[in-house]
Amino acid sequence: MRIGVFWHDIFAKSSWPVIGNKFESFPRVMEWALKLEGVKLFTPGKVSWEVLSKVHDKSVLEDLKHAWYCEGALYSVGGCIDAATKIWKDELDNALVFDVAAGHHAGPSHVWGGTYVSCNGPTVVSLRERFGRGRYAILDTDSHHGDGDRAVFLGDRDVLHVCFCSKNMVEDAGTKICVDSGYDTSNQEYLGKVEREFIPRVRDFKPNIIFHLLGHDTAQGDYGDRGLTEPFYLELVEIIKSCAEENCGGKYMIVTHGGSRKDLAEYIFPKVVEILARP
Repeated sequence: MRIGVFWHDIFAKSSWPVIGNKFESFPRVMEWALKLEGVKLFTPGKVSWEVLSKVHDKSVLEDLKHAWYCEGALYSVGGCIDAATKIWKDELDNALVFDVAAGHHAGPSHVWGGTYVSCNGPTVVSLRERFGRGRYAILDTDSHHGDGDRAVFLGDRDVLHVCFCSKNMVEDAGTKICVDSGYDTSNQEYLGKVEREFIPRVRDFKPNIIFHLLGHDTAQGDYGDRGLTEPFYLELVEIIKSCAEENCGGKYMIVTHGGSRKDLAEYIFPKVVEILARP
């Protein structure tokens, strides 16, 4: 297996909006995982403003340019593009991309909730410009609804967006789905919903790649607490990795997302790399 970990040292140097300073001990806390066979650490470049302008209105980008978290956001989106490109070109099998100040609450004209520019929108734009249209499956297991991604991709039926949040809804000819994951749920109840609501749709949709927004704000004691415990996140990655191997040649990109518990981030993400590295 060839696994890319996309990390920039700027991520450890600030307390970021909403997620705080949960990355302050990285990459030191995952040194053992970075030494596993097939694992390679990459420093991402910044996404270009030209690419961002194909997803966001000018006002969103002007606000970002003047924000203190701009650099972190640009490197986060750049990491997603770099990782997805290497996976598409078969230079990597899968990847873990660290992310700050960017993500699923950033739509074309409205951004909020600690994510001030889209990750998935610019990534899909970049891949399509280089490799043709393609089909993309996005799994969002952050605690909150990915309203920004939904706004970016609504009407694009070559993007399957399955968001585990607080409502049940199917729209856009069955390519945009919300699943009520419930509060005070259990690991197995949530995983069962993933097995029923995401896996069969991926089999039918036949994407080229799976993007997974892996928030841990759903954990007990985190700000989006849905009652989940540490083993859940590793079991979930195992399931989606197998799904990717079955349906899109193993092409699977994980993007860190919500959650502010440092102890949980330090537990989850090195072990995620270990799971990705297994044959």
